[in-house]
Amino acid sequence: MNRSRLPLLTLALAAFTSAASSLAAPTPADAADAPPAVSASAGFLADVAGNLDYAEDELVQLAGAVPAEKWTWRPAEGVRSYAEVTLHVAGGNYFLGTFLGAPIPKEVDAKSLESSTTDKTKATDAMKASYVHIKKVIAALSAADLDAQVDFFGRKMTKRAIVLAIVGHSHEHLGQSIAYARMNGIVPPWSK
Repeated sequence: MNRSRLPLLTLALAAFTSAASSLAAPTPADAADAPPAVSASAGFLADVAGNLDYAEDELVQLAGAVPAEKWTWRPAEGVRSYAEVTLHVAGGNYFLGTFLGAPIPKEVDAKSLESSTTDKTKATDAMKASYVHIKKVIAALSAADLDAQVDFFGRKMTKRAIVLAIVGHSHEHLGQSIAYARMNGIVPPWSK
């Protein structure tokens, strides 16, 4: 690029940026007509809720499609069974919620949850209950809460990062559950 044009491009960019920001900002007369601003944390939390609803819905649909006799199936020795994956999701929701300041409910034994049952209905209900719990915990977070730092296995992370880990964990195991189902000739209901 011709160096003699750099100052001209810089001036043009500055003028464009200034003009764009004056167009975007409401004037005092327009401010009364402007819709109320939505905080970044409210938008973030709404996106998280939508993502968790999506993952939960597909996990529940898939759980309904997998026959009860396949809940003990595992792809190899030492790998989680379908029931264990479902209960692992539930345990993750409870465990990761502790980093957001929410204790695990007294009626939940998180340490043995993953191996607590192979019953399709009980495992699915446990997973659904964990989503009720974690969604309430996340919905109660403020912008300041999201910015708060926590110690996550020796690493400093914001609670916002923990929330993202919860979403990621749900989607990770949704993918695993889909693979398990397909390995057993089961088509996810939403793919039919």
